[in-house]
Amino acid sequence: MQRFFYSETCARFLDQDVSSILGDLSKHNVFDLTLEQRDAWLQEISIMKQVVSGLAAKGDIAFEYTIPRLGKRVDVVLLVNGIVFTIEFKVGASEFLANDKEQVWDYALDLKNFHEESRECVIVPILVATEASESDCTNNSGEFCYYDDQVYYPLFSNGKGLLPLINRILSKESSHSPIDAHEWLTSRYNPTPTIIQAASALYMNHSVEDITKHEADKAGIDVCTAIILDIIRKSKENHRKSICFVTGVPGAGKTLVGLNVAIQQEHGDLAVYLSGNGPLVKVLTEALARDKVQKEKTAGNKCTKTEAERQVSRFIQIIHRYRDNMLAKLKVPIQGAQIEIDPQKISKAANSNAAEVENVAIFDEAQRMWDMRHLSAWLSRKKGLSNFPMSEGEFLIWSLDQHKDWATIVCLVGGGQEINSGEGGIGLWIQALNDTFPDWQIYISDKLTDKEYAEGNVAALLEGNANVHIEHNLHLAVSQRSYRAETLSLWVHQLLDLDIPSAKTTYEGIRDRYPIVLTRDLKKAKDWLREHARGSERYGMLVSSKAFRLKPLAIDIRTQADIVPWFLNPITDIRSSLFLEDVATEFDIQGLELDWTCLVWDGDFRYDSTRHCWQHFNFRSDRWQNINIAEGRAYQLNAYRVLLTRARQGMVICIPEGNPADATRLPEFYDPTYEYFKQLGIKEI
Repeated sequence: MQRFFYSETCARFLDQDVSSILGDLSKHNVFDLTLEQRDAWLQEISIMKQVVSGLAAKGDIAFEYTIPRLGKRVDVVLLVNGIVFTIEFKVGASEFLANDKEQVWDYALDLKNFHEESRECVIVPILVATEASESDCTNNSGEFCYYDDQVYYPLFSNGKGLLPLINRILSKESSHSPIDAHEWLTSRYNPTPTIIQAASALYMNHSVEDITKHEADKAGIDVCTAIILDIIRKSKENHRKSICFVTGVPGAGKTLVGLNVAIQQEHGDLAVYLSGNGPLVKVLTEALARDKVQKEKTAGNKCTKTEAERQVSRFIQIIHRYRDNMLAKLKVPIQGAQIEIDPQKISKAANSNAAEVENVAIFDEAQRMWDMRHLSAWLSRKKGLSNFPMSEGEFLIWSLDQHKDWATIVCLVGGGQEINSGEGGIGLWIQALNDTFPDWQIYISDKLTDKEYAEGNVAALLEGNANVHIEHNLHLAVSQRSYRAETLSLWVHQLLDLDIPSAKTTYEGIRDRYPIVLTRDLKKAKDWLREHARGSERYGMLVSSKAFRLKPLAIDIRTQADIVPWFLNPITDIRSSLFLEDVATEFDIQGLELDWTCLVWDGDFRYDSTRHCWQHFNFRSDRWQNINIAEGRAYQLNAYRVLLTRARQGMVICIPEGNPADATRLPEFYDPTYEYFKQLGIKEI
């Protein structure tokens, strides 16, 4: 299928009769052609013929050009004098609605950021409400507003005013390199969607091809997915058990790989994506359910929200639900160091197979699984199940091992992202494989032996295990989240390591594409977010879960954000991130992302300029107390690593000035940290 319904040079477009053009549009339309759509096309053709006939310059025109990441089509694209005009018609409309403005702006931004042939082009989005009054249209005597990336602020026109508006733009813009229409229309489209957008596209279209960025070194999401699917296939054919460890830098797409594998299983085999990240599961489930309801409604089918949520939950679940299903099958009380299946708790139809129905399980953030001590204590306290002898990772392997024929586990592993007490890291998985499941085949990348995984002990733990296979492309080396600055995670790593020279050098390489600014004024920070976000881009405020002394700034972390509307709802909802009242912590945001973020920095994590080190604090009762346990300090460092890597396009870091009259907010708690960021070359606003 081609990306457009109709395309021609402007000259040939003028020569063609209306019925012929309408025929081409109808021929490529894969949906039912309604009278409303036919009449809209007829009016758009008529208006565009008037526009094209009044242009002195030559060019090309296309109708219904697909914007893959958004899953929509722009009504008309006009390529003239090296300028890309994206024109969205609202036939019969007399008003310019906010949602319509956002829509046409999103088209322009998507082309600029992800459409290769548009990266150096001037892009002008125009919203046409055909019956709007002249006074509501873009002021003919006013100045145009456009951004550094050469994307104009959306312009407004009625049907009659479109030609003079375009001519004004053409007279204002100097000569640009001509656009090859064929190359533009067939240009490679390399989007890097948010995980919510990616999950929606996968779920609705069952295809990852149009929504992933393909890296030249082939260490991309599609290659990684193909390797895992091949391991699953071989495991089934050879009747064996296997486990894959997928590693990657923050934002590289590990979660997308997991969702892709879960959805794209072949031959009717079942797979489930499991995550202990409650906010991620809630947000994805809600987003996919909303998409499902809307799609069925558009198709004329009835689908309730409850039914949609049930279908989504078929392949994406909170890991605790899966774990509890298996725990319910055990003999109790547990005797000694062994767990056993109670035959009375499984049906005869299961044919003594106590495993869940899925042969494939994908565990996201596998490094966050609990160790035996924490899991045993929790089960004893919450479930009345005493003497549990396994770590969470070992129990999950055991659960899949109950399959009599074959099984595959996919562990998605983030390095240096353990943020909770009791999270044992990847070493517990490997120890379980060595001690309890020696027949399982183990697939890893060579990066799993790096120091951020199991404190660099993976190589020693796997030494002597004959079932280890190295697959280099199980590591995702390039951040998809920060598509403007693929080395953002490196910069964060360097600044947290207090490597000032390296951090300054890395920042110099990204500052023009990925703005990072510094302020002490929260109002300025909020204004900066609003000024930089365009179209439907999302922004919000982030804080550490230990940031207890931001209350004077009206930020109280004890009031938890309702994370689903925070991520998904519009600016009119006070619970939305866009309203800039509620904040998210590292626990809310891990695995998700925003386009723009404001990180508000409290006194819990401070730079000590005298000793050139980080200081770690908890707030207890009425004072800050040092965190003396190494594990606790590591969790706090990782919390800020998460917070600093959540923005796709840029961020503002707000470090308050403190208050000399408040012993819990003294300026010396904040000033050295602010000066440290200034040393890195971060611009102040």
